[in-house]
Amino acid sequence: MRWATGLSTEAALERAVDEALEGVQSRLGGEPPDLLLAFASAAHAGDYDRLPGMLRARLRHTQVLGCSAGGVIAEGRELEGNVALSLVGATLPGVDVHPFHVSQADLPPPAADGAAWRARLGLQAPPDAHAIVLPDPFSCDAQRLVRGLDRAFPGGTRIGGQASGGAAPGQNALFLDDGVHRAGAVGVLLSGNVDVDTIVAQGCRPIGQPMFVTRGVRNVVFELDGAPAIEALEALYESLDTGDQALFREALFIGVVMDREREVYRQGDFLVRNLLGLDAKTGGLAIGTLLEPNQVVQFHVRDARTSAEDVETMLDTHRGAGPLERPRGALLFSCLGRGAGLYGAPDHDTRAFLSRVGPVPVGGFFCNGEIGPVRGRTFVHGYTSAFALFRPRAGYEG
Repeated sequence: MRWATGLSTEAALERAVDEALEGVQSRLGGEPPDLLLAFASAAHAGDYDRLPGMLRARLRHTQVLGCSAGGVIAEGRELEGNVALSLVGATLPGVDVHPFHVSQADLPPPAADGAAWRARLGLQAPPDAHAIVLPDPFSCDAQRLVRGLDRAFPGGTRIGGQASGGAAPGQNALFLDDGVHRAGAVGVLLSGNVDVDTIVAQGCRPIGQPMFVTRGVRNVVFELDGAPAIEALEALYESLDTGDQALFREALFIGVVMDREREVYRQGDFLVRNLLGLDAKTGGLAIGTLLEPNQVVQFHVRDARTSAEDVETMLDTHRGAGPLERPRGALLFSCLGRGAGLYGAPDHDTRAFLSRVGPVPVGGFFCNGEIGPVRGRTFVHGYTSAFALFRPRAGYEG
């Protein structure tokens, strides 16, 4: 298994494809990739319909997957708002690649079981297949899709990001084989000789203490540790220093504990979600996910320093607990709200990855929502950097 990236900032699509593809093929030693991911900036929007066909004309037996992007990542660089094309190629011996495109109408009911999802989507792959998923945010319920894929392929991992670069329905592009889709989602399932490790850095740190939701309905919290939610918020605010009080006012989130068996909660144990609003009449605090009875939650804040520390901590934790074998390649799906706009300089998360994981080819794009697992369940996130690290499967016998 070998991975490589290529990057071009050429404005003319033909020159961009030639340059980026040369970068991939030279790093693969001239061997054609089995899978090629393509992420094209909005500056290439007029050529989106031509791009996958051009790639397939040069690599007839390569599976092409990709989408439009508000920014692209390759060759150790993160290019936002520029003319750019990122290609990520992989030779995958012993790996079966199963491409798919789904529309919103294709999605089974939310409660459908895994067999129903596999049948409706026509995805014939083993239960441990991994998925790279690229939905269009305007036309596909991505959370419903990845939950269904969780049921259909419970032994695998889901990773990806929502297409970006377009500001309205129909403006994003999804690439699959030599075709372009303007709605739904595209992706590939990978099965056989491949393992995927994930790192999902949500860019927040907890403040205060964990609390039980002692009264709540669906996604609305009325009481925390027996006190009205608004009183709990006021008490938390008064307990903070002036710096965290400023973040409380500007960048407050809530973390939901995903592993109910744990007694001590650390970074990575929370699903971080937006606060949607506080109803002054009922005292209810609406949050961006459904709650279970007696759910444990903790408030979080986010800023550039916190986001930097979070991604570095998550990478260090993975390095300390991960497999001894270095990954052969990686994908990075990062939020449009990160990058230079957050950190004040480009390439932060890519540099953090390379400094901790080593010289691993990493490519990807800036998304309208990032897809990755938290404690075994897949979610669509915001303000997140989701890494997927690919390596041959240990002990594989094909």
